[in-house]
Amino acid sequence: MEHGAMDLGMSARVVELREKISTMVRDEIIPLDKEYLAEVEKGDRWQFTDRQTEIVEGLKASAKSQGLWNFWLTDSDKGYGLTTVEYAYLAEEMGKAHLGAETFNCSAPDTGNMEVLERYGSAAHKERWLKPMLNGEMRSAYLMTEPDVASSDATNIEMACVRDGDHYVLNGEKWWASGAGDPRTAVYIVMVKTGNEDDPKHQRHSMVVVAAKTAGIEVLRPMTVYGHDDAPHGHMHLKFNDVRIPVEDLLLGEGRGFEISQGRLGPGRIHHCMRAIGQSEVALEEMCTRSMRRQAFGKPLAQLGANFDIIAECRMEIEMARLLCLKAAWMMDQGDARAAAPWIHQIKVVAPRVALKVTDEAVQMFGAQGISQDTPLARMWTNLRTLRLADGPDAVHRRQVARAELKKYTQQKLT
Repeated sequence: MEHGAMDLGMSARVVELREKISTMVRDEIIPLDKEYLAEVEKGDRWQFTDRQTEIVEGLKASAKSQGLWNFWLTDSDKGYGLTTVEYAYLAEEMGKAHLGAETFNCSAPDTGNMEVLERYGSAAHKERWLKPMLNGEMRSAYLMTEPDVASSDATNIEMACVRDGDHYVLNGEKWWASGAGDPRTAVYIVMVKTGNEDDPKHQRHSMVVVAAKTAGIEVLRPMTVYGHDDAPHGHMHLKFNDVRIPVEDLLLGEGRGFEISQGRLGPGRIHHCMRAIGQSEVALEEMCTRSMRRQAFGKPLAQLGANFDIIAECRMEIEMARLLCLKAAWMMDQGDARAAAPWIHQIKVVAPRVALKVTDEAVQMFGAQGISQDTPLARMWTNLRTLRLADGPDAVHRRQVARAELKKYTQQKLT
């Protein structure tokens, strides 16, 4: 691509792939979402029922048989080797169903963890963990946030990681470990503190690979999101009590945790945004259908109050968010992570905010039914509200956007 030429459109291969994914999401996945979620209430919430396993594994087998698998491996000789722009169109379709991303092996936090293992893992890590994850046979969790420090500033992370001969010993607590409740989750990637106050601030932390069944890991509780525990996926609060791991399970070297995390979080943030745009499209479709079918005061809801304007505003905001997401994706594809960062920060604020607004308006159009289990809107709303905190709260991303903007106007270092 020529320097300065910005093509945000769909390539020919993505037009075909998107059609296949869209068809599968509409015809195979969405019809099973509700049944899968209803199964959670049967028996042990933290184990899969036979039917849940049948649904998930059946969908994954169908996706694999159609060659629809591991699209997230952008700029890679594995999989399709898509650009981030190309992947954005596919992730948007996946975002329209609860089981969408998992069906195509494109779920968070697994994609980010697989990327870490691919880039920084040893041959043994790749054989033991990466291979089954790429095959969709195993899941993982990423442990960074801690209850006692403001983890939006990751230099605060305190989990102790102390060398003891051929092992490191881990002590501390992590919470919001998304996916750690899933019985298929076998491995954690964990941000730990290996340095001390004498080391440079961004060289005090490291990343380690920890088997989920390692002695000394205690599950304190599942965290709830607006009262829901998200079983069987879960967001667990874990305590590490003298957990011993081999020294070779520290990635890349002591003090290089931030280097790894920046490589991991950029793609993960934008993938969430792509899927959020898909969710906003679902919400707008639900809103429009409801507004045309439901009548009050002798008119369809669409013709009452400000509903015409609300629908118009939602459509325009979705289109703006999608364009910003595609531009951020294009910036990532140029290979300069520093130049792409402000754009990722922008879309991480905009996409969840827009999707949340559209979903909230759809809830309002449905009335009381909108907050019930009869539509996907209430579940979508809680997920999207959570997304304004996951991978950094809005305020942190806005801070980075403002710093990048103000650098144009001052030579002074911005703290």
